[in-house]
Amino acid sequence: MAELSIINEKEIVSYIKELVSIPSPSGYTETAISYVASFMEKKGVSYQITNKGALLVSIKGNDDSKHRLLTAHVDTLGSMVKEIKSNGRLRLTMIGGFRWNSVEGEYCKIHTASGKVYTGTILINQTSVHVYKNAGDAKRDETTIEVRVDESVKSKEETEALGVSIGDFVSFEPRVEETESGFLKSRHLDDKASVGILLHLVDMIQKGNIQLNYTTHFLISNNEEIGYGGNSNIPDETVEYIAVDMGAIGEGQATDEFSVSICAKDSSGPYHYKLRQHLVSLAKENNVDYRVDIYPYYGSDASAAIRAGHDVVHGLIGPGIDASHAFERTHITSLKHTADLLLHYLESPLA
Repeated sequence: MAELSIINEKEIVSYIKELVSIPSPSGYTETAISYVASFMEKKGVSYQITNKGALLVSIKGNDDSKHRLLTAHVDTLGSMVKEIKSNGRLRLTMIGGFRWNSVEGEYCKIHTASGKVYTGTILINQTSVHVYKNAGDAKRDETTIEVRVDESVKSKEETEALGVSIGDFVSFEPRVEETESGFLKSRHLDDKASVGILLHLVDMIQKGNIQLNYTTHFLISNNEEIGYGGNSNIPDETVEYIAVDMGAIGEGQATDEFSVSICAKDSSGPYHYKLRQHLVSLAKENNVDYRVDIYPYYGSDASAAIRAGHDVVHGLIGPGIDASHAFERTHITSLKHTADLLLHYLESPLA
């Protein structure tokens, strides 16, 4: 079996930093997928781009009769221009599930159809406390949140003249930062932290550091945040399917920022019990720090695959991410333990 020491968490962090810096709200993921494709080309790994725009890598293992699949998603939260207001500012519509207060004050980019990118700031329309007495109490929703565009525009017509139009994607600045104490802070760690882990594992397999017991597929999906990223392009031979996605942290949760989270149940229902127990056993046997947890308001690509009717055993694990869908943070040890559990899983028998 492989040892924990061969996991290079610094490489994982470098991949994550590059990934979170690529704008990729659901529906606008081509550049992020291209990054993954370029990575595979540099490593000499064959891949295919699916009709839906996801990326699939298949690596042959010792047993080719039954397959495994690991998936992580490169798409993120974001928004889209819903309306150009009479004052030249932009009204937004959400992509993915978040709260408007979590992006209030955030810098953003407006991606126009021509390829021109403009910057802006997401604000409530009653921001100044020197003007609006009840600025702190005003409701934050699609009618009050707007984008102040960093161009000299004061009317709808002037903003339209820039090439900005309804349907343009708006991405949020990640503000990625690695601290001396080992924390990684950034938007979009959901789920680019897991994508970084899978890239590292593929590299290790290619170098011969991991021996696959079974032919294994790595699916980098691109529509998870809107509910259907990984429920297609599953090879028929696949019998085990694990979504590698963030562990949810909060009051009443077991998950933390320093271990790998193994999900027992989310809003879709229980994950496969025998596979979950297999993962727990592997963690115990190999001194991997883990937490078993339940995520009350959560769904994954694995649960989407089950809903779509695929006859697979499904599981969900991932690094613990604090303040999910907002100002996210994890610790390098959580990335390492997640990668290590996956490494031992890939070398283990079926559950």
